[in-house]
Amino acid sequence: MGTWGTGPFDSDLAADFVDELEGLTPQKVIKVLEQALQRVTGSGAHVDSGDGTEAVAAAALVASTIPGSGIVIDPDDGPREPLPQLPSALRTAAVLALQRVLQDGSEMLTGWVDSADAAQWRHEVQRITEALGPLGHDQEPRHKKWTRARTHGQSQRSTVLR
Repeated sequence: MGTWGTGPFDSDLAADFVDELEGLTPQKVIKVLEQALQRVTGSGAHVDSGDGTEAVAAAALVASTIPGSGIVIDPDDGPREPLPQLPSALRTAAVLALQRVLQDGSEMLTGWVDSADAAQWRHEVQRITEALGPLGHDQEPRHKKWTRARTHGQSQRSTVLR
């Protein structure tokens, strides 16, 4: 597997995961995202790096659908077709999966050669986790904050994820 950066889509495995979504029905897209997240949350004490990579990519995709989250997927890295409306439960599943990839027993923590890259990757994962919101707040509409901020002339920061 080739990895060229610390972003959620900066590896061959993550790119293949995104490619897997192409041409699927909305229900199948949701199922693929759910399965990627569940492989990590149900993995027990050990998280395989491949499963972790797919879960981080899936979580970034979920976060990108939340209005005002600040998570924007580079068009070259994301699916060609827009993601369907995702069930709010995917937000909780994504947060749980990201928490798991950051814990002991995750190959994602130990697979970095450069400690600066490892720190940058952890930062990226934490940003995605924060964008997904706290656990148990799946129903809270984040777009109201975004609308209010725009109304008062404030700008919302967003970062394009690669």
